[in-house]
Amino acid sequence: MSIVPNSHERVMKDEDFIISKTDTKGKLTYCNEIFMDMAVMSEEELLGKPHSIVRHPDMPKAIFKLLWERVQNGKEIFAYVKNLSNDGGFYWVSANVTPSYDVNKNIIGYYSVRRKPSRVALDVIIPLYDQMLRIEKSSGMEASMEHLTNTLKEKGVSYDEFIAKIQK
Repeated sequence: MSIVPNSHERVMKDEDFIISKTDTKGKLTYCNEIFMDMAVMSEEELLGKPHSIVRHPDMPKAIFKLLWERVQNGKEIFAYVKNLSNDGGFYWVSANVTPSYDVNKNIIGYYSVRRKPSRVALDVIIPLYDQMLRIEKSSGMEASMEHLTNTLKEKGVSYDEFIAKIQK
């Protein structure tokens, strides 16, 4: 059964943190209560499933490509993500994803902490993602990534600088 997105927005509380852990393939190995509440899913419905179970169709695939490239190479990433709830609603998060390591410094999974994004950040991100998604649908993910790269060049900032700047 696929979830039909609707316009019901859930908004995180300022003090909330959504926390999850995945294995190296992106399957959920841990999720906190706030994640379950926002996703409208039980622990049983989430654990062992791909983290993409909450991926909203409004999200450009290029953002997840960037995310995976970063974390698989041992780097952290901050990103804004629109997630899909089990009832069709959605919620925005400001996500920080980092690799988790074993004692031999091998990546064994990923740890993600999400918090409420600022309205100012969403006012910048939503139109950017809308444009990236339109480009993706007509010309593919690489063209969408190129649009992001060109946008950052025009602003004279790196991806990380851009994300940090708009959250304020």
